[in-house]
Amino acid sequence: MAGKIEDESNDRVPLRLRPEWSDVTPIPQNNGPNPVVPINYSEEFSEVMDYFRAVYFANELSSRALSLTAEAISLNAGNYTVWHFRRSLLESLKVDLHVEREFVERVASGNSKNYQIWHHRRWVAEKLGLEARNSELEFTKKILSIDAKHYHAWSHRQWVLQTLGGWEDELNYCSELLAEDIFNNSAWNQRYFVITRSPFLGGIKAMRESEVLYTIEAIISYPENESSWRYLRGLYKDEATLYVNDTQVSSVCLKILRTKSNYLFALSTLLDLICLGYQPNEDFRDAIEALRTSDNEEQDSDIARTICSILEQVDPIRVNYWVWRKSRLPQAA
Repeated sequence: MAGKIEDESNDRVPLRLRPEWSDVTPIPQNNGPNPVVPINYSEEFSEVMDYFRAVYFANELSSRALSLTAEAISLNAGNYTVWHFRRSLLESLKVDLHVEREFVERVASGNSKNYQIWHHRRWVAEKLGLEARNSELEFTKKILSIDAKHYHAWSHRQWVLQTLGGWEDELNYCSELLAEDIFNNSAWNQRYFVITRSPFLGGIKAMRESEVLYTIEAIISYPENESSWRYLRGLYKDEATLYVNDTQVSSVCLKILRTKSNYLFALSTLLDLICLGYQPNEDFRDAIEALRTSDNEEQDSDIARTICSILEQVDPIRVNYWVWRKSRLPQAA
């Protein structure tokens, strides 16, 4: 097989001393006649890139050029031109892309947030097609087990699901991640992605009832978790009337408000409901009155304005936002 990928050696022999490179004249980097701030590259890096420029400009599609790209990537995994040329070599030499996938995994072990690696990985998966699905999902799962909010891993995973499939167990995977960390906003985002995009679940309307129950349970356990409150609102996307009229939403707000602790998001959710037309009953008024402190301004007859006043006190980071929200409320007659 042409183009076998070689492991990096600790006892590196300079390219100028390797017989297979004796016919190549390296091309030094041209910084112009008077570089303002020349970069002090290492001798090894300069040599590798000088030889790379030589094979690149000659468009040499050879096994040694492929090996050279591996060396260049080991020195700078973010060089787009090197990765681009490597893809040309892989296609021309008909390299086994299963081997290439292993190479990418080794590189990613120390550079997992490098965009070029993920772009290349996707290219390899596209070439392999459906057979790459399970390995790609497992690869992202491995990355996410180390960094559960890894943007590139999540993006790649979503691409795999949409392009190659694998939806069947994804909701369970999200549940596993949330069981480990209910505050994992990336897992909540992925859960929403699954219920709205999976071809097997029937869409958000079909999943709403079970997901509302799941989310309310999460809210009751950790009412200070903004992600679950946002997810709950997302379950009623473009269904404002249903959101307002679903007693499960208002009931969980009241339940949290009555605890008098970690109620910030319950209070802000209630404010949103009122602005959408919800009419809170006396139970809500009593619960809100119990949250007032001596620092709050004088009680307002308008419950929405009272909520804003309380939020100004309990959420100082967004105090300007709550002041603005209050200014947007209609004046009481």
